[in-house]
Amino acid sequence: QVQLVESGGGLVQAGGSLRLSCAASGRTFSRSPMGWFRQAPGKEREFVARISWSGANTYYADSVKGRFTISRDNAKNTVYLQMTSLKPEDTAVYYCAADPASRLQYDYWGQGTQVTVSS
Repeated sequence: QVQLVESGGGLVQAGGSLRLSCAASGRTFSRSPMGWFRQAPGKEREFVARISWSGANTYYADSVKGRFTISRDNAKNTVYLQMTSLKPEDTAVYYCAADPASRLQYDYWGQGTQVTVSS
């Protein structure tokens, strides 16, 4: 059974930092691009960041560029999202996802981890 499990969410003050982790089990995604998405209450899920299988290429939503960093450790089958200079508008449930066919189609999703940024 393939699972993506996010962790590292929590409550933080504006300006603070958090690091989210996404651990995969059941299969390896070392050759798959991975992504982070988020969904705030009452809003649609939105793209946050994406990383190529090698980690050489990363992409970010404009709203997080310069503040968030996506990275991966293929030996651990884990993807990370380092979030700094957090803002109240970053409050959301954060999901990681895997794109096994490298077609910008995310077939596997985690259950999400809550990030709450207080002002």
